Amino acid sequence: MKFLKTEMEPARFQMAPMIDIMFLMLTFFIVTGTWSRNEMELDVSVPTTAEGAEPTRVQGEKIINILADGSVIIDKAPLDQEQLYAIMKNLAELYKNQPIRLRADAKTEYQHVIDVISTCTKAGIWNISFATQRPKDSSEK
Repeated sequence: MKFLKTEMEPARFQMAPMIDIMFLMLTFFIVTGTWSRNEMELDVSVPTTAEGAEPTRVQGEKIINILADGSVIIDKAPLDQEQLYAIMKNLAELYKNQPIRLRADAKTEYQHVIDVISTCTKAGIWNISFATQRPKDSSEK
């Protein structure tokens, strides 16, 4: 019995899946870069502490910025207490244990921070953390 030997076609490099992967990676890095920049773009100088932990972002964490004059900003939009309450109420209804990070300027009056915390707790938000920064070493100057 004689068997026919058929040559298999050599494997070729497929470009379409590679292009798809590159577009996916590009989209991921653009979205991630935009998400991480929201916290740093405002001119908020958070208090310094030597005991502060390294800043880690929790997925879905909402950042509330409190400027030195007491104005509240979320996602580059200034809000009053009623608007803040409405946003926090929606987040509390959608996500159980919604994390919130408060970035209050070091020169902000304590009452402004308490007002924001009070609004968040009335809306049902309890997972609140505070942003700090480590003091700059004299050798870094």
